[in-house]
Amino acid sequence: VAPRQWQIESLPTLPRGTRPTPEFLARRKLELDQIAAARAVDSGSQGWRQHFIWPAKGRISGVFGSQRIYAGEPGAYHAGVDVARPTGTPVVAPADGVVILAAAAPFSLEGNLLMIDHGMGLNSAFLHLSRIDVKVGQAVKQGETLGAIGMTGRATGPHLHWAVKWREARIDPAPLAGAMAP
Repeated sequence: VAPRQWQIESLPTLPRGTRPTPEFLARRKLELDQIAAARAVDSGSQGWRQHFIWPAKGRISGVFGSQRIYAGEPGAYHAGVDVARPTGTPVVAPADGVVILAAAAPFSLEGNLLMIDHGMGLNSAFLHLSRIDVKVGQAVKQGETLGAIGMTGRATGPHLHWAVKWREARIDPAPLAGAMAP
């Protein structure tokens, strides 16, 4: 583990002092419960053994670990990598795995959310998709199309947010896939 510099990104959002409604908080709890239940699945996949590939290639518009500022207030760090591409650009599996969540309806923040278990507690999440082409329980192979880039949920433009979690730790997906080839 080595230290590195973190970016600070100021993002448009609701006006300062705006608080979530009780209805939003209740919906959000249900969404977070679905995400936690999906992450608890161990499919036995061996995808964790593979060298990962980028699920989409394009301009990196958000890096892992950057500090997010919403309406002038510090927010949580950015726990994934954003790849900016037009809506409809295919998103592929970075490694073999099993689909553990394919949101039937857009989540409030993540939009159309897809999650894959790669085995050994390692999973990938793909946020803001315009469409999802796979189903829960489906085995997917590295490079197989999963869906397409979009801007559903809280997004300021079309992009893929790729997040990786190993057990309870959020990890930077970029080193898993290495340098992005053109």
